[in-house]
Amino acid sequence: MSDILSMTAVEARAALDKKTISAVELATAYIAAAEETSSLNNYVAVTADHALSMAAQSDKRIAAGEAGILEGIPVGVKDLFCTAGVASTACSRILQGFIPPYESTVTANLWQAGGVMLGKLNCDEFAMGSGNETSAYGPAINPWQAGDGVDLVPGGSSGGSASAVAARAALMATGTDTGGSIRQPAAFCGIVGLKPTYGRCSRWGIVAFASSLDQAGPFSRTVADNALMMQAMASHDPKDSTSADEPMPDLSAALDAGVKGMRVGVPREYVMDGMDPDVVALWQTGQAWLRDAGAELVDISLPHTKYALPAYYIIAPAEASSNLARYDGVRYGLRVEADSLDDMYGETRAAGFGEEVQRRIMIGTYVLSAGYYDAYYLKAQRVRRLIKDDFDTAFQSVDAILTPATPTAAFPVGRTVDDPVTNYLNDVFTVPANLAGLPGISVPAGLNADGLPLGLQVLGRPFDEATLYSVGRVIEDAAGFSATPTRRAGGTS
Repeated sequence: MSDILSMTAVEARAALDKKTISAVELATAYIAAAEETSSLNNYVAVTADHALSMAAQSDKRIAAGEAGILEGIPVGVKDLFCTAGVASTACSRILQGFIPPYESTVTANLWQAGGVMLGKLNCDEFAMGSGNETSAYGPAINPWQAGDGVDLVPGGSSGGSASAVAARAALMATGTDTGGSIRQPAAFCGIVGLKPTYGRCSRWGIVAFASSLDQAGPFSRTVADNALMMQAMASHDPKDSTSADEPMPDLSAALDAGVKGMRVGVPREYVMDGMDPDVVALWQTGQAWLRDAGAELVDISLPHTKYALPAYYIIAPAEASSNLARYDGVRYGLRVEADSLDDMYGETRAAGFGEEVQRRIMIGTYVLSAGYYDAYYLKAQRVRRLIKDDFDTAFQSVDAILTPATPTAAFPVGRTVDDPVTNYLNDVFTVPANLAGLPGISVPAGLNADGLPLGLQVLGRPFDEATLYSVGRVIEDAAGFSATPTRRAGGTS
């Protein structure tokens, strides 16, 4: 089994086409891997029968020469995506028992391309969190450990997805990124994670957090695998009014394009107090890698970066308070009976929403209320525009931007649960891209002094994911990142 689990998705596709393995064998190995690593709590449901049935159909299509680009590849699905006939709860008590009669556009695209659904993956409740600690199912655990053996967070909100891919319990996984919820977990878990341009992947059938920020994206163990999954996920969708009708180039061609002649920006504002010295050193090393590969490094300024987090934590809760108003106990999900309709609303929402979700609803309702809308929400939207203008100016002179993915490596479970402000600061390098709608990728590039993975982030122009994969591949090759966590399927626990 360990030989099967060691294959990348690209290698697995080649082996399936050569019939040296079958899709059923591959699915069986990953189902066993998910069970073997169950102590990491990264799955909320393993859909074994469903996976084996899909794998059997993949084997038939491969035999008939009708394989899709993901044919037979096992994929884990963040519990934020609606999956027809399979419970989809956003890891919240208020949606427990909800079984959608429809499939999200992104997952439908994956199954159309031949992907095999392994199960639903843990996440922060309604994607609100930076450590996967707000889930109604309990925290997911990072398969990496520091020398003291303390459990670490896998990042959030897509922590279950990152943990499963890093632990070899999924070959690929879906995530969503509202303020860094793909890139930060990818960095914490030593894997590749891409946040596409806003509008590149349909939001239809994905439980909404902040509608102007949410974007689905892929997790994988290599840059090439990530490009393969992204090629399958993206599509224009008339059911989503924010879906962009932009053609997707052949991303595989970008993998070998290199960076020779490319101008890569290094924003001076991303040097911040409190950064791990190992993160700073890796960032400098990453610049040297790109320079050696033929890129020109350019000092740039993004002057409104320091306002990104405050603006985000006004805009995102405001949109969340509106989106989550639909969970009232009337149509679906949890209902707590009470003497009156108003009491039923209140009792249901109090019992169904966790503390962090309630906090963000309250913040959002406050900033949208009469007397505060202009002072907070509108001002945050103006700041958002200034942040976008900063990036627009920068991209007039550079092709991509290189930054750290996170200010530190993964931190212990429980460390920031009672300190939401510290928790929010984990997204300091990732939030600006969401406010500007830009694509960003995190690539594992090294280990810190404690042996924990660190990632480098590359940001690009809107709808230029191809350049991110070109730069990401150069970083991947230069880093030669081959370290693996000990708590993984086929390894030690």
